[in-house]
Amino acid sequence: MALLESSAFVEVTASMAAPLRGKKRWAYLKNEKTIRLASTEKDGSIYLSSLWYVVQKETIYLPIDAGGRHAVNFDEKRSFAALVDSGDEYATVAGVRIIGTATKVEDPVLFDTLQNLVFDKYFYEGHPYAEPYFQFGKAVGRQYYSLSPSKMIGWDCRETAAPQAIESRELPEFVKDRRI
Repeated sequence: MALLESSAFVEVTASMAAPLRGKKRWAYLKNEKTIRLASTEKDGSIYLSSLWYVVQKETIYLPIDAGGRHAVNFDEKRSFAALVDSGDEYATVAGVRIIGTATKVEDPVLFDTLQNLVFDKYFYEGHPYAEPYFQFGKAVGRQYYSLSPSKMIGWDCRETAAPQAIESRELPEFVKDRRI
């Protein structure tokens, strides 16, 4: 009764109705291809772009060319906001919103591992653009940054939508009162 008398309403968001957390969130992030990243510029404005990324051991890594504006913003310890999302209609909408900071990867072994992950995710043996991508990265000093989220919010509306299924109407022999 108190709920009906209250004038305060709770706004239900997609992340409340269909949360994407834990191992499911990391599996989703690992399989998606694009992250939309907004980093903060020196003057407080936002620099926004879509990037590739890879996930290893529940950490997101971004390949960023050394002269890129995101690299400058990350090196200056400025914050970012990012979105990985998918879906073409309400029942298939899913995503993860991420807020935090980023740190340059200094470990050469990890760098090589991340290069291999990028190749495996976005290319294949004999892919016509693989060699130019990695050669360009080498020429411009591509680096990797690990994202350090202070907040991650995920949702997956596929959890709330029941897929259409054909009903067989074949019941076991012992169910005699429900025969059609």
